[in-house]
Amino acid sequence: MSGFLESMRCSECVDWGEKQNTIPSVAAGVLFFTGWWIIIDAAVKYPNMEEFSHSYHACGVIATIAFLMINAVSSGQVRGDSYSEGCLGQTGAHIWLFIGFMMAFGSLIASMWVLFAGYVKEKAVVYPGIPVFFQNDFIFFGGLVFKFGCPEDSWQ
Repeated sequence: MSGFLESMRCSECVDWGEKQNTIPSVAAGVLFFTGWWIIIDAAVKYPNMEEFSHSYHACGVIATIAFLMINAVSSGQVRGDSYSEGCLGQTGAHIWLFIGFMMAFGSLIASMWVLFAGYVKEKAVVYPGIPVFFQNDFIFFGGLVFKFGCPEDSWQ
């Protein structure tokens, strides 16, 4: 069975050099879109406040802001290669990235708390808590794919 995959030569057919930024960008966009699509589906399916509290949307909004904050800072700015002036320079880029990651992890942890404390323990219907978690999960991983999947040396 291991010889089956060795006979397939896919890397010769496709030129990955031109698509090294396109593929992670599209994947991150699909993950981000899927996260919001899931929570919109839950909000439409459970419009009452008793079944699905509208305050739980704050986790996704904070994850979206964190997504934008993390991807607003390039790796060159963090290393100090392309950014030396401004308000705080390289230190400001580090602080901005740190706050973005803290917001992303915080929204992911808050969505787990909403799922388990709000729905698994207290309510008979668990489904509205699952989309809150998956929304933040998809946005978080979409941000990571976009930040670390696109090599910046080909941006010029």
